[in-house]
Amino acid sequence: MSAPTSTPATHHESVAAKLSTLDRWLPAWIILAMAAGLLLGRLVPGLGDALSAVEVDGISLPIALGLLVMMYPVLAKVRYDRLDTVTRDRRMLLSSLVLNWVLGPALMFALAWLLLPDLPEYRTGLIIVGLARCIAMVIIWNDLACGDREAAAVLVALNSVFQVIAFAALGWFYLSVLPGWLGLEQAALDVSAWQIAKSVLTFLGIPLLAGYLSRRLGEKRWGRAAYEKSFLPRVGPWALYGLLFTIVVLFALQGEQITNRPIDVARIALPLLAYFAIMWGGGYALGKALGLSYERTTTLAFTAAGNNFELAIAVAIATFGVTSGQALAGVVGPLIEVPVLVALVYVSLALRNRFPHQPTSYAVESP
Repeated sequence: MSAPTSTPATHHESVAAKLSTLDRWLPAWIILAMAAGLLLGRLVPGLGDALSAVEVDGISLPIALGLLVMMYPVLAKVRYDRLDTVTRDRRMLLSSLVLNWVLGPALMFALAWLLLPDLPEYRTGLIIVGLARCIAMVIIWNDLACGDREAAAVLVALNSVFQVIAFAALGWFYLSVLPGWLGLEQAALDVSAWQIAKSVLTFLGIPLLAGYLSRRLGEKRWGRAAYEKSFLPRVGPWALYGLLFTIVVLFALQGEQITNRPIDVARIALPLLAYFAIMWGGGYALGKALGLSYERTTTLAFTAAGNNFELAIAVAIATFGVTSGQALAGVVGPLIEVPVLVALVYVSLALRNRFPHQPTSYAVESP
């Protein structure tokens, strides 16, 4: 994604035509990355142990590095001096909070119990996924769909604050209190606010600080025009390189579990597919009802649909063990989320002309 060059009338076909080769074939690259990771995990003895030997807050160091590389370029593109235009949009902020912290967890709870009533470990894992709201990959999907970068930065930061405050309490409510009220089987989630804060600080705080400093120091040295036309195009592709690297490592770590338990993966996938579709569609419907621009509606929808799989996996492993069903459910999360949200990027681009646009909307980069 680059500086604004398109007009609101830009048609979907012309948008797709301007995608770089890397962006245009993104679904294929992601499928290849998944396949490569699964094959590496099965064919290279001891690879999983080597990749998980060094961890950052319960996450394999290679995955942590991949996530940081993935997020930095997009956060370097944010115009931080425009964030006040987002914080004044109380309709969008309130809508995002309701979607993420009221509807999202409740929907995942309902889908998990409806579709996995006989599989308590997977059900608990999915509920944890539903509680872990987006702070990482959603920035990539939003940028690919030409959403509002500044709005994405604000909503992700807002989710991060609420994640630290509300994750443990909501986990207790949805795993222990609400099932007890409904006469269902109860579970427990032992996770501290500090554990959640470490995840947020690691996977959002570091790239956010790096992106902010790049913008401030880069504009001060070269000026905004040179920063956006020279520096950003050089670092931009690294977001997708980081994404693909993360996918390869993630599936290399969990390839054996995924390939050895295909029926379990399919059962976990069903509620996840329903969840992503409902949350994304609900975000778009709400944005349309509120009269939001395409850019902010897109951001609202993707921040509602995306999840912080890093935190969900880390919590599941720390609480229930690396070989637990809860951990497998967390791993299947990105297996389903990545291709589904990539597909929804293209659906979003097809909807561009059905919404009003902001005065300056982001266009895709030329190849």
